[in-house]
Amino acid sequence: MAEDPRQHDDLEQPRPTREDAEAAIATLLRWAGDDPSREGLLDTPRRVAKAYTEWFSGYGLDPDAYLARTFEEVAGYDELIVLRDIQFESHCEHHMAPIIGRVHVGYLPDNKVVGISKLARVVEAFSRRLQVQEKMTSQIADCIQRVLQPRGVGVVVEGAHQCMTTRGVYNRGVSMITSKMLGSFREDARTRAEFLQFIDVGPGR
Repeated sequence: MAEDPRQHDDLEQPRPTREDAEAAIATLLRWAGDDPSREGLLDTPRRVAKAYTEWFSGYGLDPDAYLARTFEEVAGYDELIVLRDIQFESHCEHHMAPIIGRVHVGYLPDNKVVGISKLARVVEAFSRRLQVQEKMTSQIADCIQRVLQPRGVGVVVEGAHQCMTTRGVYNRGVSMITSKMLGSFREDARTRAEFLQFIDVGPGR
């Protein structure tokens, strides 16, 4: 049976223009019950479209490329490297509501290390997309493991989800914690415990 070409229509559609996005935002304003032509909302579609280019800039970033440049002159250093409290802002793919939190990254190098700012860039590349926290946690860990090929990787993400605090159950003060352990972080309880001790996840921080 021949494949129905309409099944792939969405994939073949060209990316909407900036004008298309602004028109869609104006439609949402009308749907919400307001008048996009009134003075206070005249520039809102433009401002929102501009904000979206920043909030979702991760789609245009290549996280693997950030880790491409490594350093091998580390005097034989082969112990745990941890970068904690990497701040991030993302958006839930279910409600497009903000997710705000921090990421802790650790890895055991195997003859090479990467500049610490590049780890933060990897977090930025994945967080500035529509996300599910569990998926983002795995993406960060898998990227570091794939490119650096260390002996192990650990990633812990703490996030406050506005889709839960500003709608639905309206439950404030709740944070979600997810983790992904690879290599020695998964296989060796001592390495995992050392990493968790370094990042000190929990109340009172």
